[in-house]
Amino acid sequence: MAAAAIRTSKLTKDYGAGRGVFDLDLQVSAQEVFGYLGPNGAGKTTTIRLLMGMIRPTGGSAYIFGLDCARDAVDVKRRVGYIPGDVPQFGSLTGSEVVTYLGGMRGGVDPRRVRSLCERFELDLGRRFREYSSGNKQKLAIVLAFMHQPDLLILDEPTSGLDPLNRQEFYTLLRETRDHGATVFLSSHILSEVEHICDRVGIIRDGRLVHIAELDEATAPNLEEIFLSYFSESRTKPKLLRS
Repeated sequence: MAAAAIRTSKLTKDYGAGRGVFDLDLQVSAQEVFGYLGPNGAGKTTTIRLLMGMIRPTGGSAYIFGLDCARDAVDVKRRVGYIPGDVPQFGSLTGSEVVTYLGGMRGGVDPRRVRSLCERFELDLGRRFREYSSGNKQKLAIVLAFMHQPDLLILDEPTSGLDPLNRQEFYTLLRETRDHGATVFLSSHILSEVEHICDRVGIIRDGRLVHIAELDEATAPNLEEIFLSYFSESRTKPKLLRS
């Protein structure tokens, strides 16, 4: 079995009143695309913030490539490409200035790689961030996450704001990145993303991992039924999109 890119043991972040992530035991193998599926408020973003060392756990542990996510957060971030659920605001900086600034924090990036990504997504780095549409802000987040060719990509709703053509281009980029040896942790509530891209999927409900399944031609068609079965007692069905 491949070495673990992500490993958590009883990982917990308790905000009180039943909110947070509780006793998360998870292992994601190197070169795997793992989907993390759940409705808004289920704990997906909290899990990602724990993995990125942005918040400290109440209990348990999380490791990325053997590095403690809380203690070794700086070293972890050097190996990770991250797309947050809410794109940071860069104000009057141009896209190019943002790339230069964040690239410098990583010791520099290959300008040919940046140019290639921008051409794929038709992103003009000469414009100021505040002038970007929501879709172009998301494209910049993609460039920033992929430009240094990280070993692991942690993606929180990465296609938010993208039109269908750019969404398909992103899926192609994701497959190429996986084929070159990277690991992907993909948080989503879009069923088609998980069905067509991921090797395995975990379903999170109320901060607890309730189901893990491998995805193939036989199991993928039943994913929606499996997902909804965990929310059958809810008064309102969770929002789960097909595309």
